[in-house]
Amino acid sequence: MSTSAQPTKIKVGIVGATGYTGVELLRLLAQHPHAEITAVTSRQESGMPVADMFPSLRGHVDAVFKTPDEAALDQCDVVFFATPHGVAMKEAQQLVDKGVKIIDLAADFRLQDTALFEKWYKMPHACPDILKESVYGLVEIHREKIAQARVVGNPGCYPVTVLLGTAPLWSPEKALVEARVVADCKSGVSGAGRKAAVGSLFSEASDNFKAYGVAGHRHHPEISAQLKALNGGKDVHLTFVPHLVPMIRGMFSTLYLRILPEAMDTDFQALYEQFYANEYFVDVMPAGAVPETRSVRASNKIRIALQRHDDQLIVMVAQDNLVKGASGQAVQNMNLMFNLPEQTGLEHVAILP
Repeated sequence: MSTSAQPTKIKVGIVGATGYTGVELLRLLAQHPHAEITAVTSRQESGMPVADMFPSLRGHVDAVFKTPDEAALDQCDVVFFATPHGVAMKEAQQLVDKGVKIIDLAADFRLQDTALFEKWYKMPHACPDILKESVYGLVEIHREKIAQARVVGNPGCYPVTVLLGTAPLWSPEKALVEARVVADCKSGVSGAGRKAAVGSLFSEASDNFKAYGVAGHRHHPEISAQLKALNGGKDVHLTFVPHLVPMIRGMFSTLYLRILPEAMDTDFQALYEQFYANEYFVDVMPAGAVPETRSVRASNKIRIALQRHDDQLIVMVAQDNLVKGASGQAVQNMNLMFNLPEQTGLEHVAILP
């Protein structure tokens, strides 16, 4: 009895898989029909079965943590870096030379301006040549470039909401809004990572609400650079204030923009619906609706809703900060880089309640 040959699976490596974005990558890739997890690294947990650290993966992931030296990352087709800033750029050249594609969930390949990177991340960039060829991994904006890329810088979580929340407004044909955005953003505590930190303790974060990074947040230059690109190379003034809310996962950004006098007759609801008509993961909600974080929990969907008051446009955006804001976006990038349908392995329905 003859059987048809099975398509070759993508050999995937994950560096730094002990954090929240790492375990999200493992969860998503374990169910991906065209991916095979072949290397999972952690220096501290080397030798431990992944499922011992994350019991949710029992029966789904058989891998054992290895040190980067033991993991044979150069035998992978793609390596995800779910590591602190500064790790991926030190390993990128060696892996790219071996034909391995890279998706970095940190900031090493988000900012093309090395001086700006060094200012905000307090370290010199280790591979400026690879940085020049890398692509900013916001699929809905840079789809064609990502498909051809060897190195992708996965966007930050807050930038995804601000950029997709305003992208339809930066029309090259006609200016619709003032080049000024006020972004009032909130994130669940998982956005701070899995490290032990006083601000993430239950008794600190629970039953509390606070702003942080008001004097300057690392996502500010990233958002500003991408807004400028969307606006045809013209600067967009950004006021960005992130907040920590007492929930585990989820992100909600409220964006305020001023409509120009000559654009007062614009139907912004129709504009957004048309702009995102063919985007599987972007849901433009009906007029008058308001998104909720629980409507996207554990899914790669991002929901956008609009309200208008005279010349003020309010855009509300909800996403799961660990999925569309991080690991789901990264898998979406991988799908493009390997010529797969974008939604492959990412069609999970949000969890409710």
